[in-house]
Amino acid sequence: MSVSPALNATVARVTEAIEQRSDAMRSEYLARIRAAGAAGPVRAHLSCGNQAHAYAAMEGDKPALAAGRAPNIGIVTAYNDMLSAHKPFEAYPEQIRAALREMGATAQVAGGVPAMCDGVTQGQVGMEMSLFSRDVIALAAGVAMSHNCFDAALYLGVCDKIVPGLIMAAASFGHVPAVFVPAGPMTSGLPNDEKAKVRQQFAAGEIGRDKLMEAEMASYHGPGTCTFYGTANTNQMLMEVMGLHLPGASFVNPGTPLRAALTAQAARRAAEITALGNDYRPVGEILDARAFVNGIVGLMATGGSTNLVLHLPAMARAAGIALDLADFDALSDVVPLMTKVYPNGLADVNHFHAAGGLQFLIRELLRGGLLHPDAQTVMGEGLASYTREPKLIEGKLAWVEGAEETANDKILRPAAAPFAPTGGLKQLAGNLGRGVIKISAVAPEHRRIEAPARIFHDQAAVKAAFQRGELDQDTVVVVRFQGPQANGMPELHSLTPVLSVLLGRGLKVALVTDGRMSGASGKVPAAIHVSPEAAAGGPLARLHDGDLVRLDAEAGTLTCLTADFETRAPVVADLSANQTGLGRELFAAFRRTVGPATEGAAVVI
Repeated sequence: MSVSPALNATVARVTEAIEQRSDAMRSEYLARIRAAGAAGPVRAHLSCGNQAHAYAAMEGDKPALAAGRAPNIGIVTAYNDMLSAHKPFEAYPEQIRAALREMGATAQVAGGVPAMCDGVTQGQVGMEMSLFSRDVIALAAGVAMSHNCFDAALYLGVCDKIVPGLIMAAASFGHVPAVFVPAGPMTSGLPNDEKAKVRQQFAAGEIGRDKLMEAEMASYHGPGTCTFYGTANTNQMLMEVMGLHLPGASFVNPGTPLRAALTAQAARRAAEITALGNDYRPVGEILDARAFVNGIVGLMATGGSTNLVLHLPAMARAAGIALDLADFDALSDVVPLMTKVYPNGLADVNHFHAAGGLQFLIRELLRGGLLHPDAQTVMGEGLASYTREPKLIEGKLAWVEGAEETANDKILRPAAAPFAPTGGLKQLAGNLGRGVIKISAVAPEHRRIEAPARIFHDQAAVKAAFQRGELDQDTVVVVRFQGPQANGMPELHSLTPVLSVLLGRGLKVALVTDGRMSGASGKVPAAIHVSPEAAAGGPLARLHDGDLVRLDAEAGTLTCLTADFETRAPVVADLSANQTGLGRELFAAFRRTVGPATEGAAVVI
């Protein structure tokens, strides 16, 4: 394949800035993991008693484990059958063990991590634990790996906080090679635009709950990831573009022969890259500045989830890399938007995959000099192998060159003829703080709004005001005290139908919040992750009802225009109702110690 050797100047500049900013932290990190790697295969340092405990239940694998000459692979799994995306992982451990036994290696489930479903907790109290679950996942995976019995690790996870949490743990055990193993998207159900229309009809009182339930069950109907391009599928894109999946693994449906073959090959590849062989690839070396820049470029090119603007800085910090919102903004300015997948368009990820998918996208970005072609991956040096797609040929897994041309230019376009010349995320800054906005799904005429603010302290109050007809005017809806210190920074995705109804009535409407919006948020302009948050005395705490607020996504500004705004004292809210009940008291220490959204809203890193 022909790839331009010239790296885009902005990509090069941003990468250099990240490397300089991270120099001391990254150097300390690399020294730590290299010292751990230099100690040699881990089981050699365990006593016979340590090992006997570790192998006691392994039945036929005991002789190979005790000999210690073949790789032992740790499986960290997020399996549960509450999440459709993670249900397929139930069968993975046995598939992995079978594949490894064929080559004389072994595998053990090192441990499980919690995996909550934001689709279940949207608009519920559980959403206040959602973001913090990422750090719990990192801790739980760290506990699993702490047994120090593993020559490599397979991380089984897909959804919103799960992959970022697993990356944080994998980076902390950066001397251990790691392969991330996806489960794939469910097959296509009710089209996402039809689902969204039904939700808006229900919000407007035009249909009953029975019709809403019917539509939702037709949308989310079987094992696999939800098919819209939200956080879960953005995670899968990232793992491939960052070189931690096998090429082409992200969007193969569960329960197919190709999916099973890729899972078996992921296990074999993990065994091949241990320190026991000749291709040792510790994951901490892969997770460098180039990998994270490549991930951000993929995020922009696909119009991916805003949640990754939170997660990527936390993931990077675990590997000694310091990212800033300015990095996202600068890369967005030069990376073209090449996809239209719901909520940015009508297609789902299955349609995207069929149109050429990530192999076409990566090929185009490499040719445009927008990805680091020499980044390390679990497959070897460079991203060239990620332009190839997996096939079963006479029952054998093989990789062939991916599509040279898009099969549907309404879904996927080349970098030279994109849907938009720039990426889907913008940094916002002004006297209301710093935040981000996803504009890839927002029509140009809705990207600038100047209107009176209406202040709320929870999303239920917004819905009640809507039902009373109080929002039937141009409005900037401000939902504050939704940041990590206040209540764990829940997503406010349940506001999307309400705000969409107002937009559909021809009103100018926007959301401003120190909380989050889902990766499925769409056409309404939303300034999110605003920091410093209101609970920390941030500027949102000084806003009053009726203040004139300007959100200008094109200019990247978020401003209160009312004259006395700067001199006001911030409001102090009574947050006691958000501190206890349904598990919230367990996270009090997290709320006290969490960092700002601009640095990833992290607790453990």
